[in-house]
Order: sequence, then C-alpha cells, then structure tokens
Amino acid sequence: MASLPTSRSALAASADTPRSGAWQRFSAHPVCQALRKLRRNRLTLAGLAVVAGLIVVALFAPWIAPYDPGAQDLLRALQPPGAQHWFGTDEYGRDVFSRLVHGSRITLYIITLVAVVVGPIGLAIGVVAGYFGGWVETVFMRITDIFISFPSLVLALAFVAALGPGLEHAVVAIALTSWPPIARLARAETLSLRHADFIQAVRLQGASAPRILLRHIAPMCLSSVVVRLTMNMASVILTAAGLGFLGLGAQPPLPEWGAMISTGRNYMIECWWLVAMPGAAILLVSLAFNLLGDGLRDVLDPRA
Repeated sequence: MASLPTSRSALAASADTPRSGAWQRFSAHPVCQALRKLRRNRLTLAGLAVVAGLIVVALFAPWIAPYDPGAQDLLRALQPPGAQHWFGTDEYGRDVFSRLVHGSRITLYIITLVAVVVGPIGLAIGVVAGYFGGWVETVFMRITDIFISFPSLVLALAFVAALGPGLEHAVVAIALTSWPPIARLARAETLSLRHADFIQAVRLQGASAPRILLRHIAPMCLSSVVVRLTMNMASVILTAAGLGFLGLGAQPPLPEWGAMISTGRNYMIECWWLVAMPGAAILLVSLAFNLLGDGLRDVLDPRA
C-alpha cells in the first residue's frame, strides 16, 4: 500500500499542482501571448501610451484644460509660453494648451467616425469581391482602382468642395477616400481563404454564401483589417489637419489642430508656439498610431 505524503513540502506540492496547471493554461491563452509580445516591443508600448493618453485627454478635457478654449482676452494676446499659459496664447488671447486639449476631442471624433464607416465598408466590398469573383470582382475592383488612382487629399478636397465646408462633411470626405486600401486587403485575404479545406467543408454541408462570408471568411480577415485601419489613422489625421488648414474642415472657433496652424502661420516668425504646438500634437499622435499599428501587425499576424 502506497504511503500518504506526510511532510509539509509534499502537501504544498500536491496543493500547488492544480494551481500551476491552471496558470500554465492561462499563460498559453492567445490573449496572454499577444500581451507578452506587446510588452516586449517598447515602441509599440510608447504608441499605445500616447493613444491611450489621447483618449483620456479627450474624455476629461473640461477638467484638464485650465481655461475656456473660446475665451478671449486681448490684453494677453500673443504671450509666450510661461507659468500662467504653458503653451502661450494666440492672437485673441486664448490659451493654446486649452485649445489643444479640446482639439483632441475633434481628432478622436474624426478617427472614430472614419474607422466605424471605413472598416465595415472596405471589409464588405473586399470579401464579396474576393469570394464571388467574376464580374462582381471586376466591378468592385475597378471602382476601387478609380478611388485609389487619386491622391487621398486631392479626392477629399473634391468631395468637400462638392459637399461644402464643415467637420461632418470633412469626415464623410475622408471616409470616402479611405476605404479602398481596406477593400483590396480584404479581397486578397479572401482569395487565399475561399478554396481552403474548411470553407469547402462548410459549403458541402449546405451553408449559404452569406453565412460563409459572415461566419467564416470575414472573421478571418478582421485582424488584418484592424491593423490596416490603425496604420491608416496617421493619414486620416493628416488629411483632417490639411482640410482644417485650408478652411474646409472644422470651422472657427472650433479648436481643430490644422485650423490652429492655419491661423497661427501669420505670426509664425515672432510667435513660433502658435504653429509648433499643434504641429507637435499632430506629429506625436500620427507617429503613435504608426507604432501601434506596426506592433499589432506583429501580434495579430498568424504567420509571425
């Protein structure tokens, strides 16, 4: 008859065995492995920190900004950065730091709306074209090629000129120019999946084409689309800032970063902070999305 463990060490080892097994199963989870990959990439963590900071600043802008972004004080106009106004004041005496903080809300608003519109549209067009092929693919891809043949900023200018200036019209114009790369990526992923064994098995079981697209192909393409959307956010921010700079995006007195650069360029030589501060904000956020997208590509790519 086997003897029972009587020592404390044996009892502790027998008690820790289920716990260690659960921990091994938890650490082997794909989410944990993805977090470990992100933690090893310091540039991706830096980009994630900046994006998270943008979200926090946008959500709590009224409590973070020390002044009203629209409050004018002509006696304090064009003051350099100091203890009272960290980033100086503009030509109307408005606090530049407060306007940058509230401008983060406009940037996050544009990013969110463009992602919500562009992601589903590009994914739907890409998977339908790649799965059915034939004339469906030809029609969808030729339309996509027409949109891609124009530079995004030029095409956005054309749409805004037709719709009229305004923040909502700028979002629509940016969305209309941002979906073609997503569609082409989803099509390429679908072409590699539509003849896979598991798709053939599902088709033999009687699944309809919409069910195959929604339940099997679209989820497989989703990770690549998310990565592409994240990396496209930098160009979205630059396009929105370009439209604001030209007076076709957010209209005064909204504190949009591109519009702030446009109004500050008249005083750029003497008052450098009017252009440098919003320009640095655009550069930092765009770089952060690029770094975050690069890290997500390494994490979500199944071939990595």
